[in-house]
Amino acid sequence: MRGVNARWQRIVRSRAFPQGVRRYEAVIGPPEETRERRVGDVSCRVAWWRLSLWPELRFETLLGPDGTVLHEWLVRADGAGPRTVDEMVPWSCVVGDLDAFGPVEHFAGDAPSRWHVRFGADGETYVAHFVWGLLQDVVSG
Repeated sequence: MRGVNARWQRIVRSRAFPQGVRRYEAVIGPPEETRERRVGDVSCRVAWWRLSLWPELRFETLLGPDGTVLHEWLVRADGAGPRTVDEMVPWSCVVGDLDAFGPVEHFAGDAPSRWHVRFGADGETYVAHFVWGLLQDVVSG
């Protein structure tokens, strides 16, 4: 695994490797779907890819007007995620699934691929930790 990761890191840091959405197309093929999405006053493009490892999820990229990748993570394709905290086991849900619990507070993690969400359920407050949008753990908080 270290060898594979080292090779991947060399590839993505190479000046010859494509940038923007072309990077993902080179690795996982053309996106299954693309759409325009307004973020404030800016019109961005969103692209989704199917992944065989997680058939119910999609890999999503948010591209700025100049084609720069602004954000990337896993999202649920069908909206049928966990509905209780007990169902939230690692790799079982994505950030968007927490909307089912009501108001949530999002905050960035310690790296671009990490994300944290504070939410309430059953009279308790929890913090869910995500990497690339995929749940890693849930703690009281």
